Amino acid sequence: MRIAVSGKGGAGKTTLSAALSRCYAVDGMRVLAVDADPDGNLASALDFPQELLDKIIPISGMKRMIEEKTGREKDVSGFFRLNPDVSDLLDRFGVMFNNICFLSMGTIEKGAGGCMCSANVLLKNLMQHLLLDKDKNKDVLIMDMDAGIEHMGRATASCVDAFIVVVEPGQRSVQTAKSVEKLARDIGVKNTFVVCNKIRFPNEYEILASSLHGLKILGSIPYNNYLIEADLMGKGVLDNQKLIEETMRIKEELEKI
Repeated sequence: MRIAVSGKGGAGKTTLSAALSRCYAVDGMRVLAVDADPDGNLASALDFPQELLDKIIPISGMKRMIEEKTGREKDVSGFFRLNPDVSDLLDRFGVMFNNICFLSMGTIEKGAGGCMCSANVLLKNLMQHLLLDKDKNKDVLIMDMDAGIEHMGRATASCVDAFIVVVEPGQRSVQTAKSVEKLARDIGVKNTFVVCNKIRFPNEYEILASSLHGLKILGSIPYNNYLIEADLMGKGVLDNQKLIEETMRIKEELEKI
């Protein structure tokens, strides 16, 4: 299963990414959790201990390694390899905890014409490698992303089994979901779903469901002060039983696709 999770900032996509990772890991699946959000804190949400957090190195920050992989340090003309070998990066930079392997991508640059810097090329190749080359029958890949998915590209988009947009009560969040769904459709993603988060009252869910007409809703997660505070403080969220129970139901819906 290949899952990409997106949504407006603060909607709860990192919380859902962490909870889904835990649910699949508990089921005995090998889980690769990838933080592809430039301002990500997925490892903290997964409750990685500080000694492991200290070992996490965003791929985009490894300037010397990027230069070596792309051949940039040898070419003073500014040219570099567009298909660098990234097959060893997961083993080198992945950090394991509770049957979940975590990898931080770091920032994928964007620009009007598409950034073609060597770091961006390496990260795009790494994303393609992760989506294309893993054993789909034994592994689960969960990518915590920002609202934009242009950097996935058409070649890798078809390998995403499910693209999930997390929506909180509010029309700005709904608009983000619609924009992401359109962009996903444009690059060939076939399955885009919604998870409603921070639901306090039944009418909030009803309004969201009506506003999201045409998008399949996998489930909802009720408003929880503990989760809000944990997210605010960058702490783990996986010891909240209600969150895990609701995420298990969302996981069961995902497995029907």
